[in-house]
Amino acid sequence: MLDFFSIFSKGGILLWCFKDSMLSAGEWQAFTPTINELIKSVLLQERAVKSNYWERPGGQLALKYKLDNEFELVFVLGYQKMLALSYLDKLLDEIQLRFRDMFLDSLKAGDMFGDFSTFSGEYTRALKVSERKADEEKAASQKPRTYHESSKSEKSIASMIVKNKDGEGRKEGKKDQKKVKIVEEVQEETEPENDFDEQARLENLRKLGKKLGKSPKTPKSPKNSSKKKSTTWDPVLYGGKIDKKEAERLDRTVGKPLEDGEEVVDNHLKQFLPDRRVLGKSSVLEDVEVSSGDDDDDYEEEEEAAKGGGGGIGGGVFSMLKNLVGAKALTTEDLAPVLDKLRENLIAKNVASEVASSLTESVSVSLEGSVMGTFSSIQRTVRDSLTTALMKLLTPKRRVNILRDVLDSKENRKPYVITFCGVNGVGKSTNLAKICFWLIENNFNVLIAACDTFRAGAVEQLRTHTRRLNSLHPVTEEGAKPMVQLYEKGYGKDAAGIAMEAINHARDTCIDVVLVDTAGRMQDNEPLMRALSKLISVNAPDLVLFVGEALVGNEAIDQLVKFNAALADHSAQDRPHTIDGVVLTKFDTVDDKVGSAISMAYISGQPIVFVGTGQTYTDLKSLNPKAVVSALMK
Repeated sequence: MLDFFSIFSKGGILLWCFKDSMLSAGEWQAFTPTINELIKSVLLQERAVKSNYWERPGGQLALKYKLDNEFELVFVLGYQKMLALSYLDKLLDEIQLRFRDMFLDSLKAGDMFGDFSTFSGEYTRALKVSERKADEEKAASQKPRTYHESSKSEKSIASMIVKNKDGEGRKEGKKDQKKVKIVEEVQEETEPENDFDEQARLENLRKLGKKLGKSPKTPKSPKNSSKKKSTTWDPVLYGGKIDKKEAERLDRTVGKPLEDGEEVVDNHLKQFLPDRRVLGKSSVLEDVEVSSGDDDDDYEEEEEAAKGGGGGIGGGVFSMLKNLVGAKALTTEDLAPVLDKLRENLIAKNVASEVASSLTESVSVSLEGSVMGTFSSIQRTVRDSLTTALMKLLTPKRRVNILRDVLDSKENRKPYVITFCGVNGVGKSTNLAKICFWLIENNFNVLIAACDTFRAGAVEQLRTHTRRLNSLHPVTEEGAKPMVQLYEKGYGKDAAGIAMEAINHARDTCIDVVLVDTAGRMQDNEPLMRALSKLISVNAPDLVLFVGEALVGNEAIDQLVKFNAALADHSAQDRPHTIDGVVLTKFDTVDDKVGSAISMAYISGQPIVFVGTGQTYTDLKSLNPKAVVSALMK
């Protein structure tokens, strides 16, 4: 049973809507935030996938959607996710076809403000057709097969009968059938081409015994009257001298035919030469071609071909005909080769394989069925669409302005609290010190809460950073407090309690910002993840930053997913506080392999707030989405 069905344009214009009459006004209002979240998180963020299923976390409603890229339409239906409805995909396809056919003239003219209310009757008929087809398929799949439809009907009695030499048929047991089959195989393999002799008979007995698992006794060979041949020892191994006759006998190259162009090589050097069966005709490897840094050559060649230039008259014309789409709707087969190449390029630039597949699938969904211009290249169209999707992904969905938020908290006479979390060794304390330097440069007082009570030397490291930061901004007035203070309680204490005491101390002494340093922990360490969730739940920081390395690839998915899951599962709040942003460290070590920024932004759905680019306090930058996308698309 469907709760609602809605058709609207990608520009946000509602064309037609159906809602169940059994829904109350309050129940209908519950769908509004769900649809808005679908538009915000999926459609606007280029996260549409071919499974076209989406549900709001923690909710009871599920949505199915379908995109019509030719007319820029979105078809969305909603239902209770506990219901197993098998006809939803068929209904979406049926509604799309019927709506297009019914209002084709208006859609081609771009008239989105026409009267589409007459579609209600067509919707009812399409719903009945989809339900009937689903019931028929379900009944057909549950009906047992008849004997003639099964594989048993293909077997005959004759296939179970083994004929003897006289041509009479008799049923054999499994053991007899196996013996007969083995004997026939041995007879076929050992059937002599010439006259049968004693040596062939013995060879047949040996093979038959081997097939049957027995070892027949081999008759003793007749005594040889000749004397036993003396053993010849290798003179090279045993220090003797080699005469001319012995050297000729040991030469393994004698009598071996040479291939065309092959040179005579010493026998002891052959083991160091490459195998010709691997390398082909030539034993010399070709030089590796190194890119000049701009990997956009393929697309530039395609554009030149589209313009008719380069490659001669014939080459230019045929290349243009090959690469141009020519005012037709794109299909999955048209997009697949280009998307596969782009996916491999993203993975090579350190984008997690799962994220790269999701991005290319989203581009395929957004382009499939769209009609390109006459002089448009598939490669350039797909590339531009993926670039747009990456830009949307890296562009923050919400405003993250820490300086303005600090001023707002200061007006409300409470400190602005930032909590740092992440795995071991990614540089949490170092980047906390960089952010602290950035804050005191903007004339804010900072209190560092040493809540890493697990790692030895963590408090001493923060104490050193505090001393150095204060030396950059020395106190000139007598009795004035330093710009940076450290709140510590030693090791082995409760981190959540230390953070609470630090926040209260900052409130009492009118400190602007509190930076909470936590212990590094692996995402699978449940006790430490539970302690982190407790710290965030009890103290309710304004911003939770996940500190991750720019060097990670697929590991970024596991880290972010499990950190968010642990913060949600171990929290006692109805709406748990999860990760709000990402600090990407060691960004100066990855060159153009900047895919980890894409992976973390895609998985968390949160912006990259800061980027660490070096070892000093000034090596802190904000992410430039355009530069990152440009490096990925090279």
